Amino acid sequence: MMLSGGCFCGAIRYETSDQVFQRTICHCPSCRGVTGTAHVPWLSVKASDFRIVTGTPTQFHSSPTVVRTFCGTCGTQLTYHNSALNGEMDLTICSLDDAAQYAPADHTFAHYRLEWDRGDDGLPVYQRTRDGT
Repeated sequence: MMLSGGCFCGAIRYETSDQVFQRTICHCPSCRGVTGTAHVPWLSVKASDFRIVTGTPTQFHSSPTVVRTFCGTCGTQLTYHNSALNGEMDLTICSLDDAAQYAPADHTFAHYRLEWDRGDDGLPVYQRTRDGT
């Protein structure tokens, strides 16, 4: 099976395998800064399974090893790719056509969580990454 998604205005469409291996809510300052939100729900797939089927996303380096993509027309954040993470591609869960199917399983970088962003949802909380880095 395939997952599909895209931006709000429809200019960018993507597909990927439904082999999702992580679902998280990230609280890091970088994610907050590029989205203008308190936190961002992401899921991970193999980068080799991901492909753009319509349009060309705008991309930028948010750090030396990270490339993020978004729609240059409507601004929807789409992907996060850290070249140091062994072929992993992160997709914004809410850019999926069926985002309701992929609820986050934890919170990462909670060390940076804004004081007013409590979200006490009972999910596991990691102060940084799942492996403590």
